[in-house]
Amino acid sequence: MPEGPEIRRAADKIAQAIAHQPMKAVFFAFAQLKPYEADLARYQVEAVETYGKAMLIRFSNQLNIYSHNQLYGKWFVRPAHSYPETNRQLRLALHTAKKSALLYSASDIEVLHNKEISAHPFIQRIGLDVLRPEATPAAVLARVQTQPFYRRQFKSLLLDQQFLAGIGNYLRSEILYVAGIHPTQRPLECTPEQLQKFATAAIALPYQSYRYHGITNDLDLANQLKAAGYARKDYRHWVFGRQGKPCFQCDRQIIKDSAGGRRYYYCPSCQGSQAE
Repeated sequence: MPEGPEIRRAADKIAQAIAHQPMKAVFFAFAQLKPYEADLARYQVEAVETYGKAMLIRFSNQLNIYSHNQLYGKWFVRPAHSYPETNRQLRLALHTAKKSALLYSASDIEVLHNKEISAHPFIQRIGLDVLRPEATPAAVLARVQTQPFYRRQFKSLLLDQQFLAGIGNYLRSEILYVAGIHPTQRPLECTPEQLQKFATAAIALPYQSYRYHGITNDLDLANQLKAAGYARKDYRHWVFGRQGKPCFQCDRQIIKDSAGGRRYYYCPSCQGSQAE
């Protein structure tokens, strides 16, 4: 599933391609949304926003297209009416004279009026979005020490979008590694230093991933490894996807585990003791 940084980059590409120019055509695959096609095609896209892993395409007539990629959704930006070779099913298409924004495979698509946005079930319940301006280390630090969060293990807490929105599998592992926290620890079991490192990493790593196309490893180290001929999968992350390989800081082998069917990775040396 794409995480917050990937959705934000997709939103940037869509905005750059189709915003503030006449819309030529709109296509919805779902019958209940087809009545909106002609209306939306008469207006322009004013902005493309993200809410955690969800996207909101805002039109100048106070209507908005809400979408969530879920597990399989994928956006393509292409020359106008040019479609990629794929077995995926087209769910949404937005066409201008020069560019098309195409959403494939996603099933969670709605049209909302401006006044309905704040009451939307997903937007209403998500927590602090780590890529929005109001998200700061201080805000994360305060949030992680409050009910109902401070008694939960980080391995499940960090996938709860009501806690911090936009974090998924790879960011969970990477944030905890940088903070020196074992995935099974709970906030109440952490030292003040660990919690401060966690709060800082919870903002810094998503922003770094957004700016540097998914790289959460130390940037200098990543560049050195890339120059030395390492594959992207071997220099992109500190621990995620690196089971059995040496930790970049201590040389211990990275461990892979899972919770609720979702994999996570950690260093047994750099991330403290496993909670009982």
